[in-house]
Amino acid sequence: MKTILLIEDNEEIRENMGEILELSNYKVLTAADGKEGVALAIQNKPDLIVCDIMMPVLDGYGVIHMLQKNIDTQNIPFIFLTAKAERAEIRKGMELGADDYITKPFNGTELLNAVESRLRKSELIRKEIAAGLQGLDELMTTVGGKDALKTFADDRTTSKFKKKQIIYSEGNHPHRMYYVEKGKVKTYKTNDDGKELVIGLYNEGDFFGYMAMLEGTAYKETAEALEDSEIAIIPREDFENLINNNKDVMQKFIKLLANNITERETQLLSLAYNSLRKKVADALITIHTKYNGGNAETAIDISRENLANIAGTAKESVIRTLSDFKDEKLIDIRNGDIVILNEKKLQNLMN
Repeated sequence: MKTILLIEDNEEIRENMGEILELSNYKVLTAADGKEGVALAIQNKPDLIVCDIMMPVLDGYGVIHMLQKNIDTQNIPFIFLTAKAERAEIRKGMELGADDYITKPFNGTELLNAVESRLRKSELIRKEIAAGLQGLDELMTTVGGKDALKTFADDRTTSKFKKKQIIYSEGNHPHRMYYVEKGKVKTYKTNDDGKELVIGLYNEGDFFGYMAMLEGTAYKETAEALEDSEIAIIPREDFENLINNNKDVMQKFIKLLANNITERETQLLSLAYNSLRKKVADALITIHTKYNGGNAETAIDISRENLANIAGTAKESVIRTLSDFKDEKLIDIRNGDIVILNEKKLQNLMN
């Protein structure tokens, strides 16, 4: 049974709303002012809060402000109940974090529809969103229903890129986001001397090229196909509609897309503090896990130059280190491809 917290200073309205919700099989908690409502929300963590704006002691704006600052209550769906239908009042509430509003006077059907709709969306958002395109489609359905999903799918085009072909370049302004349908992609930065450092690896089912749009800046890296690839192109307008439509969906979507942030931080620490052997070993494990799913029988097909750019060292140093690893029976080299023989030892290689 879902729990609804009603915060309303008018006793008659509060009791009528509570009766309607209880008859619809909701557990109802009530508060006569904002201060009492905040205390009940923190103590009980309801599934949804319906709150009046104009109240004594603490108004609705103060309630949502306090709940947004509390990590235990900041994600509870919040509906404002207001007699004011002016655009400025509604906008102020939404900017503070409200998910919806109901304008007085209202009937029981309007109340139940708003509550059911918000709880349904909240359940979808809280579900574990699948990675890749399936996850994006689930989010699009959550935001706008089947029509929005169909529009999104119809607008998406797929482009083919040859091995070593540039997908976008550092310094360009983003107009789209990308999704790897087939193939492999790397992103890299280049210093003034032309030295490359690979900062991202993307496989089938991965999104890339979105950080510049989130930040509102030009691309800070270049994207290149590591092999012949098929890339789905997602227009900027669809991307912005997705993340701007609902704050909860935006948070989930950003979390979905930002999984590579931790990997990048780990890579930077490795470049700063690890020895040459450890850098090369970590690069091999990263590529093996990313592109081969950790399958010990699968060879790593990557140029020594790209491996050096991932490890952040010179090509000659990588070749020499690979030779040492082969002598130590950590890897084998077959027709130029690298086969990991002792993954555990590579992972635990001392610095």
